[in-house]
Amino acid sequence: MTTATGTYAPRPGAAPLPRMIAAQAALETRMLLRNGEQLLLTVVIPTLLLVLFSSVDIVDTGAGKSVDFLAPGILALAVMSTAFTGQAIATGFERRYGVLKRLASSPLPRWGLMAAKTASVLVTEILQVILLTVIAFALGWSPHGNPLAVLLLLVLGTAAFSGLGLLMAGTLKAEATLAAANLVFLLLLVGGGVIVPLEKFGGARSVLGLLPISALSGGLRDVLQHGAGMPWGDLGILGVWAVVALAVAGRFFRWE
Repeated sequence: MTTATGTYAPRPGAAPLPRMIAAQAALETRMLLRNGEQLLLTVVIPTLLLVLFSSVDIVDTGAGKSVDFLAPGILALAVMSTAFTGQAIATGFERRYGVLKRLASSPLPRWGLMAAKTASVLVTEILQVILLTVIAFALGWSPHGNPLAVLLLLVLGTAAFSGLGLLMAGTLKAEATLAAANLVFLLLLVGGGVIVPLEKFGGARSVLGLLPISALSGGLRDVLQHGAGMPWGDLGILGVWAVVALAVAGRFFRWE
């Protein structure tokens, strides 16, 4: 239908940018929650690891309750599984099947698509943190420390792992991304201080401590288990990883 002035009602055209980003973020979140493999990676595995290693004395976690040591590491693992592994695999296959190419030609700008993916990651992480925190409390977890420090660690950790995930998805073939992302996930699970204390690795501890998963799990553990103040060293490591990874991903990401 038209008005007297010759304009259309309703008026055709793209929706406001915030609405487009919100709609794309909601779609990304629904797709992730419907994906069985992604749920296994982001929810089931961290939950099982938390319950198993907190209930059975498999790894020497030092003095105190095992859950006090494990809960911060599992929270770090949840961030890595969503922001890095899950996002890398999903984005890699979207790139292979031409989904990213089609979305890039839509009214939603490319940076808006990346913002929507980041928002989806954050929503998923919030759900993960709530679930794992409830389970940890049920297992007898007694956290301490500054909530602001925890928030900063989680945000910088998300940025660092998101940059690494997008870099992998935007430069490697989908099958290579799938294999590499899962391999890195397993390696960092073992050698990143998530379940096994870094002290167990002897001289390699200083090198492993520079990994983003080690900085995130170590920083969370210092705050939540030991009640430490702002972990500036771990925040600095995560900040460097975030800046470098996002910059390199932005430079070399290929949409086709």
